[in-house]
Amino acid sequence: MQKRLDEAKLKHDPVSPKPLVLVVDVSFFSRGDGVLVVRSPKLKRNVFWSFVKGENPLMYRDARRTLESEGFVFQGIVLDGRKGVREMFSDIPVQMCHFHQKQILRRYLTLKPKLEAGQELLALGRILPFSKEDDFTCLLDDWFLRWEDFLKERTYADDGKHFHYTHKKIRSAYHSLKNNLPYLFTFQRYPELHMPNTTNTLDGYFSQMKKLLRVHNGLSEERRNKVVEEILNGKNERKTKKIAPRKYH
Repeated sequence: MQKRLDEAKLKHDPVSPKPLVLVVDVSFFSRGDGVLVVRSPKLKRNVFWSFVKGENPLMYRDARRTLESEGFVFQGIVLDGRKGVREMFSDIPVQMCHFHQKQILRRYLTLKPKLEAGQELLALGRILPFSKEDDFTCLLDDWFLRWEDFLKERTYADDGKHFHYTHKKIRSAYHSLKNNLPYLFTFQRYPELHMPNTTNTLDGYFSQMKKLLRVHNGLSEERRNKVVEEILNGKNERKTKKIAPRKYH
């Protein structure tokens, strides 16, 4: 198998440059060893990928510059919300992935918050994908007004001078929602772009890619990357039969 991999020639099937809404994310095979992929949900094709040894905003900037130099036009971008990355796309519509936002809330609040304020905030996060921007903003503002004094509670050290906020994780969860709010409903503000509100098109693709790689555990990095490139190039994308919608009488 390894010999056949070494002899195999990769055949690239590039996507023709055009204006597109794109989804970008990084998937890691191990710590400090991953691949950055830019994907078109409309075309269901990956238009760019690059093997990386970490993750920083400049990688996203370089990916954009490469694609634009080839003639692609970024109509909008869907991101996971990593700090500093949004600034690389500040001149176009940016959508923050709802799934990643909910993951942030769960990380701070857990799945079963003990305090009522945390329970309410987690419930608010659950309805995020089904909400309108104005409605969600009002609900978040109402939550803050109700729990503002609670969020300001402090726990002082023995010296009576130094302190930390008593409910710092709930504060962090709230500030995450508040700071990301301008990017959570971009898909609603630009309906003509048909932007997805998650990076699921890539997350599912990464899961399938790693499932295929597990069949060949123990490959060298060079051979593994060759397999990954073949997968990302679209040769292994599963074609599904379109089913006509059922009619109800």
